[in-house]
Amino acid sequence: MDTFGDEFNKYRSPLVSRYASKEMAYNFSDRKKFTTWRKLWIYLAKAEKALGLPITEAQVAEMETHAEDIDFAMAAEEESKLRHDVMAHVHTFAHCCPAAAPIIHLGATSCYVGDNTDLIMLRDGFDILLPKLARVIDRLSNFAEKYAGLPTLGFTHYQPAQLTTVGKRACLWLQDLAMDMRNLQRARKDLRFRGVKGTTGTQASFLQLFQGDHDKVEDLDRMVTEMAGFKKAYMVTGQTYSRKVDIDSLSHLASMGATIHKICTDIRLLANLKEIEEPFEKEQIGSSAMPYKRNPMRCERCCSLARHLIALLADPLQTASVQWLERTLDDSANRRISLPESFLTADIILSTLQNITEGLVVYPKVIERHIRHELPFMATENIIMAMVKAGGNRQDCHEKIRVLSQQAATVVKQEGGDNDLLARVQADPYFAPVLGHLDNILDPKTFIGRAPQQVARFLSEEVRPLLEPYKAEIDVKIELEL
Repeated sequence: MDTFGDEFNKYRSPLVSRYASKEMAYNFSDRKKFTTWRKLWIYLAKAEKALGLPITEAQVAEMETHAEDIDFAMAAEEESKLRHDVMAHVHTFAHCCPAAAPIIHLGATSCYVGDNTDLIMLRDGFDILLPKLARVIDRLSNFAEKYAGLPTLGFTHYQPAQLTTVGKRACLWLQDLAMDMRNLQRARKDLRFRGVKGTTGTQASFLQLFQGDHDKVEDLDRMVTEMAGFKKAYMVTGQTYSRKVDIDSLSHLASMGATIHKICTDIRLLANLKEIEEPFEKEQIGSSAMPYKRNPMRCERCCSLARHLIALLADPLQTASVQWLERTLDDSANRRISLPESFLTADIILSTLQNITEGLVVYPKVIERHIRHELPFMATENIIMAMVKAGGNRQDCHEKIRVLSQQAATVVKQEGGDNDLLARVQADPYFAPVLGHLDNILDPKTFIGRAPQQVARFLSEEVRPLLEPYKAEIDVKIELEL
């Protein structure tokens, strides 16, 4: 049966096997998880030693020597016997640290390593995502600036509306991404450490270890929190940190998923109009049956995975709602899936969107043709105003334009012809006073309002400052696995 090796004989999550970056896949890997457990045990031992518990330098040194020396096979065997993952790894660590064995996990509960590691992974996950989001914003800002003055049809209800510009439309996308940036920054900043809290959050075991010395228990919590790289710990917890923290983290990722779905849907709609396309490789195949097709598969991938990211938010919402009293274990299996998958999925769609925004293709001639097709209808008010300025009667002119517009619409809708409203206006002697001004009246740039100025101000005042913290990482390009 085994023709290609074990890995092809069992399910592999495509989030890791097909899409995710190496850094995000590692962030939620078993090696990262269990080496972090060992580091947390080392932090605890160091702090307990510093505060007077009988722990030797040799014991700490032995633990540090074997911090990354994990026998995964032994840990799996231990867990199969003990049915407890934390104690399996306590025993495995103790096996290679016999001198330190008596003080590993001293006074702690499983959530000391479990929850604190999860918080470290969430923090590090945000640190991976934020520069990637910054790069997407940077690429899209450059695009918006380049096309700030290029007129294009606006659409409301997906029907042609007043003109906007290609750059201004990109700023609508950027505004949502900027909100996502601020949300992710805040969620990352608000993360705290669970710290050293004991089985039900009362720190009773540590108070006993330090013989009733409350100050030492508080110092222990502070010292371990700082060693783990956090400025603050949650002051109160049950056995776990509040599962509302997971809601807060994942809700902002899901919100970003909604943003990216909207952006990529817009690009797909514009690709159908042949106005804008995502990058298309020289040898890329769009369809196995239709060789001419250039399917927007990157945008489709983003939309597909963004839906998954949005759907994952239901997990922490339900989990937080059913945590009884100080804690129940029905959170565990769910969180093993929902937390990593949310960050992995967010990582994938950001990398893919970066690739898209680095290679967006604009077809100005197609855009111009679409404008020419619709502009005569949009220009009717301007023609009326010009006629009034030339001495005409507004009501008479309105009626003339109405009749000619209906005739032109019949040609377009019933006969499949081009919009000939302009030709009808030019042929009607009534409009002779303004014929010499029609080119100016129909210049698309006169229909875009303050779009270019809005783009310039928005990029300068709201977007560029957001990117300042990520300047060192902004030029990194990604190799997208297609």
